[in-house]
Amino acid sequence: MEQTIQEMAEAYKLLADKTRLTIVALLKEKELCVCDITDIIGMSQPNASQHLRKLKSAGLLNEKKKGQWVYYSLNPDAEAYVQCVYPYLPSMKEKIAGLKNYSCDTQGEV
Repeated sequence: MEQTIQEMAEAYKLLADKTRLTIVALLKEKELCVCDITDIIGMSQPNASQHLRKLKSAGLLNEKKKGQWVYYSLNPDAEAYVQCVYPYLPSMKEKIAGLKNYSCDTQGEV
């Protein structure tokens, strides 16, 4: 029981950070590449990657590599005490719709 309490506390500490909670809200909408997340949040790639690494280490995210890019999604097997937060997150559909009209796979191509 003590371990479960500790794991819950750690998960909620991670989600108490505004940036990480925003990332989770974005990923609730759809799988995103790091470059998409940095574009929406307006932070550097190393900064965003650090937040993503923490969320992934806690088991909240999955990652998938496609070429040189890494795509993140919510882990459907995350603990119920984490998933119960998702319905309360605001919609990020408008922010995602505002992404540039190219994907990470085509960045830098002319």
